[in-house]
Amino acid sequence: MTTSTDPIDAGAPAPATITAPQWIARLDELRRNPLGMVGAVILLLTVLCAVLGPLLWRVEYSAQDLGRLLAPGGGTPMGTDQLGRDVLSRVIHGSQVSLQVGAVSVAIALVGGLIIGISSAYFGGMLDLILMRLTDIMFAVPGLVLAILIAGLLGPSRTNAMIAIGIVYVPAFARVIRGSSLSVMALPFVEAARALGVSHLGIMTRHVLRNVLGPVIVLCTIYLSSAILTEAALSFLGLGTQPPEPSWGSMLKDSMAYMQIAPWLAVFPGLAIMIVVLGLNFLGDGLRDVLDPRMRDAN
Repeated sequence: MTTSTDPIDAGAPAPATITAPQWIARLDELRRNPLGMVGAVILLLTVLCAVLGPLLWRVEYSAQDLGRLLAPGGGTPMGTDQLGRDVLSRVIHGSQVSLQVGAVSVAIALVGGLIIGISSAYFGGMLDLILMRLTDIMFAVPGLVLAILIAGLLGPSRTNAMIAIGIVYVPAFARVIRGSSLSVMALPFVEAARALGVSHLGIMTRHVLRNVLGPVIVLCTIYLSSAILTEAALSFLGLGTQPPEPSWGSMLKDSMAYMQIAPWLAVFPGLAIMIVVLGLNFLGDGLRDVLDPRMRDAN
């Protein structure tokens, strides 16, 4: 998890407001981006697996009526674990957990980052100084260590893991949003809105927020993959999703004692994490190429 380095240059000029036809053109550009399309397909397949998987594979993830440590075969495509539970059904449920944790965590970080970043850029002065020094303090602590600390204080559970991950990512969102907002604040239409007497809230929402959506979308995609990795790490340490409910991280933890005799217990959840994180990174790179003006000019 790399919260100490912003994926987007905070000092880069923010893109102008993108209209509906321009969004359609951007999506068409993404369609022609090989890495972006691969990432989009992987994300779509992951969502379909989480939504339709339980309907297509009707095996209860907590049922222990199968043989113990059965190798992958016809009846159990991914084998069974040490308690006779079907690994495929547990991997499918793990995709639901990972997507939920990633989405909620990023939503928490996004809301906090928008409030801090836009307020800091708009009002400046002492408020900007205090908020940015607080984010610097949080950046000084390794992200995973801070997530472990917060999750440990709140107690082990999936909900607390989502809160912990969201709090850890707030500074990264705040920094990028503040940088883009500062660029927008220097544009003439913001000064014109002030001269016309538009309220502070109106300027921040209708003018500033709309013009930082491009970097924010890319940032959400990138940190969604980081949130999935962090949730897996917290579950591996016993601070995330609690048994008997499976997550990819807890499945890796349970597989440690059986690596030599049942390697499939680690292979399938490990592959799931790798593929989803790789796909989200591909999608983030594709969106950056499409939405970042500097990358578009370079191409």
